[in-house]
Formats: sequence, structure tokens, C-alpha cells
Amino acid sequence: MSISEAKATWEGNLTKGNGTMKPAHAADVPFSLGTRFEGKQGSNPEELVGAALAGCFSMALSLGLEKAGLTPQSIQTSAKVHLDKVPDGFEIKKIELTTDVRATGGDAAKITSVAEETKKACPVGKVLRAAEITLKVNAAS
Repeated sequence: MSISEAKATWEGNLTKGNGTMKPAHAADVPFSLGTRFEGKQGSNPEELVGAALAGCFSMALSLGLEKAGLTPQSIQTSAKVHLDKVPDGFEIKKIELTTDVRATGGDAAKITSVAEETKKACPVGKVLRAAEITLKVNAAS
């Protein structure tokens, strides 16, 4: 079993306050209402959710490609996390994954097939199943 930890601190009220999110082994990530909803420079919790999913998926895809007899060269994955207003607040309804994969030993169809299976098996993706997770694969061998 592996246990990871992160912390967050918030100071002040919602509109004028600010906070930091802190992965255990990384730098503080500042955030505020402005960075979350008003397009101001900075981060937000949804970006960290997207980064976690993109990172987990990329690592899992590397393993999946190896198990399928392919040799991964590079995997770059981005995640667009959609935070939508709903009657009782906000909800992440959709996450769009896009992955650029370079691997040898197979064609684009094989890489795409492994990527689709990986999407189902990624541990972070499993915990985020309340949202629709889409996947676009750009494959090169």
C-alpha cells in the first residue's frame, strides 16, 4: 500500500481570502477565488485534479504499452477539467484527456487500444468516475 498526503490552508473569507495547497513533496500552490473563478493568474484545485489524473494515466500507459509488447518513447498527457455550476453549488462533470504518445513496436490503432484500456484502469481515474472522462489519443511510432 502507498499513502500520499497533501494539505491545504485557507485564510480569510471566501471573496478576499486566499490559500495554499501543498503536496507533501512539492512547493506550495497558492489559490484564491480569483484564480479559481475569475481567470486571475494562479492555480486552483481543479488544476491539481487534472495534473493528478494526467500523471497517473501517463505512468499507467507506459506500463500498459510495455505489457502489450510496445516500447514507449514519450507520453505527454493534458487534462481539461470542467467545473460546472449546478443548483447546489459546483461539480466536475467532465475531464478531457489528450495524450500524445510515441512508441515503437505497434501502430496507432494498437497504441489507442492500450490507451483506452489504461483509462479504465488508472487509479486516479477510477476515483474520478463521477465525471465523464474522455480520451483523445495522438499516436506516433
